[in-house]
Amino acid sequence: MTLHSSLKLGGPADYFCRPKNRDELLLLVKICRDNDIPWMILGGGANILVADRGIRGLVIHTADLNRIERHGNTMIVEAGCDVSQASLFAMNHELQGLQWIYRMPGSLGGAIWMNARCYGSEISQILQWVEILTTQGKIERQPFDPGQWAYKKSPYQQQDLVILGAALTLGPGDKKTLQWEMKEIEADRIHKGHFKKPSAGSTFKNDRTFGAPSGKIIDLCGLRGISQGGAAVSSWHGNILINQDSATSADFLALIKKVQQEVLDQKGFLLEPEVLTVGDWG
Repeated sequence: MTLHSSLKLGGPADYFCRPKNRDELLLLVKICRDNDIPWMILGGGANILVADRGIRGLVIHTADLNRIERHGNTMIVEAGCDVSQASLFAMNHELQGLQWIYRMPGSLGGAIWMNARCYGSEISQILQWVEILTTQGKIERQPFDPGQWAYKKSPYQQQDLVILGAALTLGPGDKKTLQWEMKEIEADRIHKGHFKKPSAGSTFKNDRTFGAPSGKIIDLCGLRGISQGGAAVSSWHGNILINQDSATSADFLALIKKVQQEVLDQKGFLLEPEVLTVGDWG
């Protein structure tokens, strides 16, 4: 799983499949459900910490489920589509509303699942409907209901279902202006060091009740640069925890807990990780 995680961490999956189309995906899920085989959906692998022991059962990688259609100001995007590719598609078709997500690692399905947010925008702001595979094996289109969404929260985080795709409502835009905005966003991500070392981007959510971004709080606690085995709080941003090339997943999880405890002791805040632990942690 080191090959399929932005952290470059994690042991092997028992089984790994990359379906070429929706029918193959539906068949794999049915086989697993009918035979009590553990399974998980993998998108861009940008926000997961896979156990050193790996993952029991089947990992279904959705990278090939990446079709995009345009219908006026609406884009219909499959869940496995890389969010930067969706952003580029919107720019090339002079549609604005997706430029903020450019160069954010991950897939559209993952962005919906976590209600991805950056630069003051979040994916729920442009959702028209989400297509899912229910636990009963039915395909449904669920209209966007703002009451079910919040900061980094979606209604799908507590449900055993599969996000298949979504319709995004965008607006008309100027291609050159959109291109300039996306280059500025890319430059800012580079400046913040998102791509210097393997990471999951921001490790902790920014809780607005804490009065400052998580990175600032971590800095004030003097934690920038501390390490645990091969994992470290980066020297350039307090909320970017990195794999220094020799980390284990256990190192990284221990570092998350160390940062949480230090911030709790010094500031009284319990930082909530964005990174999800998956697999066999023993």
